[in-house]
Amino acid sequence: MIGFNQDFEQTPSAPAANLAPLVENTFAREGWLREHLGLDYRPEQETMANAVAATLESDTPLLFEAGTGVGKSLAYLIPAILRALEAERPCIISTNTISLQEQIRNKDIDLCRAFFSRVPALEERQKFRTALLLGKGNYLCTYRLSRAIESRADLFGGPEQEELERLAEWSQQTDSGLVQELHPAPNFDVWEQVNADSSSCNRKNCAPETCPYQRARARLRNAHLIIVNHSLLFALINAGGGPGKGKGVLFPNDFVVIDEAHSVPAIATDHFGLSLGSAGLRRLLNKLYHAKKKRGLFVRHAGPRQRQAVEDATEAAEQFFQFIRDRILDRKPVVRVRQENWAEATLGPPLRALIQHTGDILGRLDEDGPAHAELQDQKRRLEIYAAGLNQCLSLADEGHVYWVERSGKQGRNVTLRSAPIDIAPHLRSTLFQRDTAVVLTSATLAQAGDMSVFQAQVGAESAETRIVASPFDFRRNMRVFVATDIPTPSPSEGRLALEILSDYIRFCAERVTGGSLVLFTSYQDMRQVALDVEEHFQRCGRPFFMQGRDFSRSELTRRFAGAGNAVLFGTDSFWTGVDVPGPALSQVVITRLPFENPTQPVAEAKCEWIRARGGNPFAEFTLPQALIKFRQGIGRLIRGHNDRGTITLLDSRLLQKTYGRLFLASLPCPNHQRIDRANREEHFQPPDSR
Repeated sequence: MIGFNQDFEQTPSAPAANLAPLVENTFAREGWLREHLGLDYRPEQETMANAVAATLESDTPLLFEAGTGVGKSLAYLIPAILRALEAERPCIISTNTISLQEQIRNKDIDLCRAFFSRVPALEERQKFRTALLLGKGNYLCTYRLSRAIESRADLFGGPEQEELERLAEWSQQTDSGLVQELHPAPNFDVWEQVNADSSSCNRKNCAPETCPYQRARARLRNAHLIIVNHSLLFALINAGGGPGKGKGVLFPNDFVVIDEAHSVPAIATDHFGLSLGSAGLRRLLNKLYHAKKKRGLFVRHAGPRQRQAVEDATEAAEQFFQFIRDRILDRKPVVRVRQENWAEATLGPPLRALIQHTGDILGRLDEDGPAHAELQDQKRRLEIYAAGLNQCLSLADEGHVYWVERSGKQGRNVTLRSAPIDIAPHLRSTLFQRDTAVVLTSATLAQAGDMSVFQAQVGAESAETRIVASPFDFRRNMRVFVATDIPTPSPSEGRLALEILSDYIRFCAERVTGGSLVLFTSYQDMRQVALDVEEHFQRCGRPFFMQGRDFSRSELTRRFAGAGNAVLFGTDSFWTGVDVPGPALSQVVITRLPFENPTQPVAEAKCEWIRARGGNPFAEFTLPQALIKFRQGIGRLIRGHNDRGTITLLDSRLLQKTYGRLFLASLPCPNHQRIDRANREEHFQPPDSR
């Protein structure tokens, strides 16, 4: 993100009042939350709030596992808001899922404000300010819009010019300027020319009164609470978006709370590597000069030699990525590369020549003019791409794993990827050694009550760790069934296992009054079972939904919750973050233990790295990852004190393998019932209806 750090200055903390008395009075048995909002006292919530307050005051890291129903959002939000106000320091709240971010923005923050307004000792705190941090590319920039309108003949054809006019009309109506609010969504190429992700969108050219991004940025500068998602948080940190040598993680003197922290290792690994796509490079080159359309920045500002340099780079890119498609990705969509110079560096020289030509053009342009800023941005992006390309071809970093993958229609888009094998050193330096408080919390961080594995994964060995259990009565409200007669996953019995899975899923869904969430570990298995059972559910009048077919994840969840008795098939992303209280989700069916694919490049490299150190990859990596994901899947069922439901586990390895005991021990309900196709009619009884 270009220019993210501009305008934010390191300021000293104000003398802060002692948080402890305020937090203790808020969360105590007869405290202010109970007195003024009528909320139930939760001792686990009190424990967490006091721990968060202590770590915020001491500017130290804390890992806190809080079971479902603890009320962890308020347990960190209230201390965080009080700390931000008293110390005049910004607090970053990071979440992974849209649902939790919406809960915080649309419910929890309003609840905090209402609470402060009713407590005389906290009344003045109700004026705390919040802001949502989104990437610059999400915002319209009115300055860039005006420049694009001036240069429309150079940049766009007829239909694109009509789209530009639509955006100009919308700019007069929108306050937020967020692309998500524009329907239908804009043409991607046109939006790229008018969004705020450019150094020309700055305080010199744009004012908060006219530019949506500068307006949002002004809110960020003045906010006590800044809400962000994990992907953007780690993308910004990796791009150098932190406060440099000063105190803080993202902004000067900030402190951070990361909810849904079980996902941090995977997301941070993804964003601390490289991702160089063929489609992205094609768009970048077309911005400079699109030879067929005769459009681009080089139409007005460059001569024939410079435009030819763009054409040369475009042709070299097509040949380079076509070679990867035909020779490396011909049989598999994802291939790890292990030897340096695995592809000929034919793309590097044309890119470097183009960078040189662009620099020559910049030397002739007015440095304060709009064209200079736009070309400077494109040159910087080309330089980043060329450097990343060289790193990927030479496998420059021994601590990274490198691979290529194809995606999109007919697999036309090729992406060169890398990721750190061990994310801990990166997180240690960017999160836990920043002389500020960092709280990581989730319902699933520990393995059998031990947080040391997760600590090692994220580089938080020095952090304090705490665990509080869920207050829900799982023994009374949850039944757990384990099928004993499903073949273990193997190529020889794959089809038979899927047929038995289909039979069990039909059986289980029929006997539960309400909705069933069926979790898979494989898209292929999910689609095959869907072919077997969908028609059956339709005949029974049960709405059937499947991930990746009809709707987005959030829309699928909304429709599933609204149906009341639907069946929803989901894979990876549905194991976590789905929050459907009440009978609309009465059963979770887990079809396989969620072990990560061992041939996936990052997992494979991680296991090799552990083995080379004399460790056990299964015990140190594969099993802990699966246990956390398993606990997340189980946690989709009971979301409130009155919820009741059934967990059905369709993987006999739970009973046949030694490690199965660890999965069973991680269940919140201590007892389980074994069933098979012969006795399931007799034994399969869900809890009493809710």
